[in-house]
Amino acid sequence: MSKLDVAIVGGGPAGLSAALTLGRARKQVIVIDEGRPRNAVTREAHGFLTRDGIPPGELRRIAQEEIGAYPSVQLTEDTVVSIAGEDGDFRLETERGRKLAARKLLFAVGLKDRPLGIPGLAEVYGKSAFVCPYCDGWELRDQPLAVISSGAALMHFAPLLSGWTRRFVVCTNGPDELGESQREDLRRHGIPLYDTPIRRIDSSDGRVRQIVLEDGTALPCTGIFFKPELVPGSGLPQALGCAVSDMGGVAVDEMGRSGVAGIYAAGDGAAKTPQAIVAAASGTMCAAAINIELNQEAWQRDWQ
Repeated sequence: MSKLDVAIVGGGPAGLSAALTLGRARKQVIVIDEGRPRNAVTREAHGFLTRDGIPPGELRRIAQEEIGAYPSVQLTEDTVVSIAGEDGDFRLETERGRKLAARKLLFAVGLKDRPLGIPGLAEVYGKSAFVCPYCDGWELRDQPLAVISSGAALMHFAPLLSGWTRRFVVCTNGPDELGESQREDLRRHGIPLYDTPIRRIDSSDGRVRQIVLEDGTALPCTGIFFKPELVPGSGLPQALGCAVSDMGGVAVDEMGRSGVAGIYAAGDGAAKTPQAIVAAASGTMCAAAINIELNQEAWQRDWQ
């Protein structure tokens, strides 16, 4: 079994950006991606310089085409099911039975949504219900919106969203977890607060029409921002001993190094800002750190 320099698990913006950098650094790399990206529900990706508004699938297609110019990089659609070994000699096995060896590992698997159990949310997610105003706030500017969130996250999100629209209500879908001073802050800014559980979201062709609460209250709106519940895209980093970050992903330093030698992480699973352009940048930073480490190790071997 020939040994690759780097195995990248995950082929989103972070993994593909890392592959491009490592390919140009003449490293032998494989990108293993299961083909089920979280942003598949999204029609357009925003805030990515030169690609603002591009469908996420098209962004991946262009990236894969560009990476194809570097013969040392392989792209494969598969799922890694097990990893063993240590720095310099990691052994991977995939769902399709492929066995691989790599000196370094880069996890770029991101995070995955845990269903919130709100009837009708799946029908509008990525069409008129979103999680990030930097990505989708412009398209909903000055419109009547609803925010589904509670507690500290809500008190961070409400002032943030006010830069795009002041016309929104808050649905906490149960106990609001707020103190009286926080409720007063919302009242002072004219933001209605509803803590009754949500019965359903009504929509037409993916466009939100209203949120209906369990007590029958109907809240008309044209868009929704909600706080998702996220889980790691893979349990493999933790199984290998990597610490978990506050966001639920891999805890890393500024260059993407985990606390386990030879293991790196980039993208949404290792960052606090879930944006495609940030993920791509973190992939590039990570790849540079991996390349330096590989070159230093080779340099030392030359003198042994």
